[in-house]
Amino acid sequence: MHGYLPQIEMTDQPLPSPQLPIALLLQPQESALPPVIAAWVGHQPVTVVPVASIDELMVYALRSRPRFVVIDGRSAEGNPLSACRTVKRDPYTGVVPVIYVAPDGVRPRVEALDALADDVVSAGMDETECHATLRHALVRSDRDVNVHPSTRLPGAPAIHDAIRDRLDTPFACCYADLDHFKEFNDRYSYVEGDRVIRLLAALLHDAVRGLVGDEGFVGHIGGDDFIFLIPRDRVDDVCSEIVQTFDTLIAYQYSEHDRRAGYFFGKDRRGQLHRVPLMTLSIGVVTNARRTFTHSAAVSVLATEMKTYAKTLPGSVYAIDRRTDDRTEMSTSQLTETGARQ
Repeated sequence: MHGYLPQIEMTDQPLPSPQLPIALLLQPQESALPPVIAAWVGHQPVTVVPVASIDELMVYALRSRPRFVVIDGRSAEGNPLSACRTVKRDPYTGVVPVIYVAPDGVRPRVEALDALADDVVSAGMDETECHATLRHALVRSDRDVNVHPSTRLPGAPAIHDAIRDRLDTPFACCYADLDHFKEFNDRYSYVEGDRVIRLLAALLHDAVRGLVGDEGFVGHIGGDDFIFLIPRDRVDDVCSEIVQTFDTLIAYQYSEHDRRAGYFFGKDRRGQLHRVPLMTLSIGVVTNARRTFTHSAAVSVLATEMKTYAKTLPGSVYAIDRRTDDRTEMSTSQLTETGARQ
């Protein structure tokens, strides 16, 4: 197949109502899904969109992110195995779970798995097994999409859910961000920069897990930005442990010459040389000690504000927001900075 859209104009393919996500169904026109599979699909909160070809399947898959794709492979019509490979090999659509309906027998199931299907079901499967297989295909997909590929930490959707789940408990939201990370990347390469990101992810995970156990949560927004959630009364314990350990470890990510000097010379956007200090860690902390939050977005906004403020302070530091709901302006007297490098 040469390209995904050679025979279909995208304007000729209107998307269904946006109220529900879509599920794509590729099957021969004269066939119907086995009842056990059709019943499961029918109970999902989706709009099922039948497609007749690989090209049409990719049009929809590339224009919107389907909840899942069902490919009926009980007939060779339409080359269903090729369709499965096409969906899964594309970096944009590959995250969409593909459920392959295979003929009964071991060989067809193996062929479907070799074609990169996420799960394979057949008409002869037990209903309980079939529905469990289909259900867990979606669970795995949600888990895989919601983690950062480098650090394996939960991403933005999971972070918002974790904040929302803690709104009625005494919690602290801590936004951690590296200082001078871009300059490090420019000097040592993005490969070394990615290694530092993984180092920070491991540090945050181990510190939070070790000090507060299951009460903690660590997520990766992207780049060098992380969120961790902890009980409100453990802020000083956890954050001080993190900044102190970070300062110990980060120096050894530099060459001996740069580490001994405590800086290196880098160029700014104008090409002028300037001293770049070793990386530090800034953490902005928001709690519900003096505020009432009803939505995770409000927590995120304030955590970002506090992170920005923490980055104006020297060294590795965490800054705690002490303001109340009726005092939203940034006032130094209502902020606490601790953990700064002396």
